[in-house]
Amino acid sequence: MPSRRNFLKISGASALSTAGAFASEPATPVKLGKAEHCIFIWLGGGMAQVDTFDPKTLGDAKSKPSKAGSYYPSIETAVPGVRLTEHLAQTAKLMDRVTAVRTINHRVIDEHAFATNLVHTGRMISGNVVYPSVGSIVAHERGAANPEVPAYMLIGYPNVSRGPGFLGAKSGFVYLTDTESGPAGFTRPADVPADRAAARASLLTPLQNRFPEGSAPWDYQEAQSDALRMAGPGFMRNFQLSEEPGSLRQRYGGEFGQRCLLARRLVQAGVRFIEVSHNLNFINGTGWDTHNAGQLQQHGLIRELDTALSALIEDLERQRILDKTLVVIGTEFGRPSAFDGGGGRGHQGTAFSLVLAGGGLNHQGAYGVTDDLCKLPVENPVSIPDFHATIHAALGINPNQELLDGSRPVPITDGGVPIAKLFS
Repeated sequence: MPSRRNFLKISGASALSTAGAFASEPATPVKLGKAEHCIFIWLGGGMAQVDTFDPKTLGDAKSKPSKAGSYYPSIETAVPGVRLTEHLAQTAKLMDRVTAVRTINHRVIDEHAFATNLVHTGRMISGNVVYPSVGSIVAHERGAANPEVPAYMLIGYPNVSRGPGFLGAKSGFVYLTDTESGPAGFTRPADVPADRAAARASLLTPLQNRFPEGSAPWDYQEAQSDALRMAGPGFMRNFQLSEEPGSLRQRYGGEFGQRCLLARRLVQAGVRFIEVSHNLNFINGTGWDTHNAGQLQQHGLIRELDTALSALIEDLERQRILDKTLVVIGTEFGRPSAFDGGGGRGHQGTAFSLVLAGGGLNHQGAYGVTDDLCKLPVENPVSIPDFHATIHAALGINPNQELLDGSRPVPITDGGVPIAKLFS
């Protein structure tokens, strides 16, 4: 019978041998892209993939019982074999610059807040860690392309899912809700002259210098300094859409389109990551959350997306920055092909579509295949971490590297692997 001492020797040797084996295994090499910026379009509420980027056989919401399937007929696109809903007619002509990733899936509860957080951070909500959003990670890793602008801007209402988490305030966003006026607080009040503002700053400086480097107050003060540096006419001029030709503004369409046009201007100014929200105005009554009667006017919402997205792609190409700018369409989950009792659609995370365009990727028109009811992936499933890894890799960020939450290393993605076919 082996002694306790011999057992510990054997166990220790075995552990060292195993650790050595793991340590010697090289990380899977990741091919990195050369995109410099990202415009992330957020369709809050849950876009129905079966009615947009992954159409199936026509269904019938009014039959008794209702017949599952797409609500609209589909059309051919610039990529043979790839079809879209008829209401994405302008985008269909540009699908050789686009990849609809049709097999995104997650297993979280199909509830808006949980799923929104997952698609933005790539991780489930944790009780003791606030994970950074994809925008904050890009801001942290790449910074702004121009020190006179923020690295990360949000056009829409903010929440924690879009925030910097443990990366701290310096990796946070500057947000605005009005494309004409720009962000609030970036111009000095008219009743505060420059000398008075300077006097206030001189009083505050000795207090700020007491903050230890790396502390939360120090991090906040750094973010505040950046904001003060950007305050003024140079940065604020980026929000003067009246400088753009009237014909171009008209091409982009309404308020959502103007947000996309502003995103293009911010890319040219050097902002690294811009999120543009498209759940405003609820032109169909419910936005992308198409339960019940929201389904009846969903086509108006899709057409608005089609107008703005196609204009953005064409405009970026005309400006010769499409290959440098990754356009992403995100949404928290998809919708089943079956209709609910009110004629709309419920929530579905088991298979849905997210979209990539530009960014120098090898676009496919579509990637992945779902079953006949668009309920499950049957070919090339893509997890949320995989999708995040693809975004990061396209922007030249290795998704395998680690961030630090205090002293604890946290990988940028939760084991995500980029879609290799887009980088070949």
